[in-house]
Amino acid sequence: MSTLLVPSAFHGPPGSGNGGWCAGAIAAVCGSGTALGRTVEVTLRLPPPLEVPLPVQEEDGTVTALDPEGRTVLSARVVEAGLEPSDPVEVEVARAAEADFVGHRAHAFPGCFSCGPDRAEGDGLRIFPGPVPGRPGTVAATWTPHSSTYEIAWAALDCAGAWATGLEDTPRVLGRITGRLDRLPELGATYVVTGEALGSEGRKHHARTTLRDASGELLGVTRQVWIDVAG
Repeated sequence: MSTLLVPSAFHGPPGSGNGGWCAGAIAAVCGSGTALGRTVEVTLRLPPPLEVPLPVQEEDGTVTALDPEGRTVLSARVVEAGLEPSDPVEVEVARAAEADFVGHRAHAFPGCFSCGPDRAEGDGLRIFPGPVPGRPGTVAATWTPHSSTYEIAWAALDCAGAWATGLEDTPRVLGRITGRLDRLPELGATYVVTGEALGSEGRKHHARTTLRDASGELLGVTRQVWIDVAG
């Protein structure tokens, strides 16, 4: 890949790419098209523009996507860091939690590819993580893929982390995501996405997310840093 282009369908905040999808797209470069089984750390430094070819370069093990002005938009590198998943959530519990997804009432980015309620079935992922009873700081939702790519699986692992940290209180965007995807989800199958808050430092909020199948087998796990958007 000599350039990275984010199609407008995969937007998060208006006018910019969904952080998880973009992270998956550049993480894939670290594996020459797929990085299944590898842990990749992606840092988002600028909002990824839509429908703009971003030159991609690699130096000393770091892959970087640049905007037309030569500024770094995203960077990725394979790391050895271990990622500890959250405990599983049963499908029935995750499905029930969706009814209490706060984004149904107030959502800063309702058109988000991953969690936007304005997206139609099959057009967006429509992952609506709500609070899990008895597990403070943990949210969960079900997901049935209509398409399955490495980038889409990273998008599925994206926004639950923000909702776990209290996205409804202050809009925030993904600053860094370190993830590992072991296998791609199957079309039409039921999966559970969880997000767990791991603490905050000022404008930075830490979380982790998991993607599991209906039996609880782990497909993917991330650790995330979310940054409050200045008002």
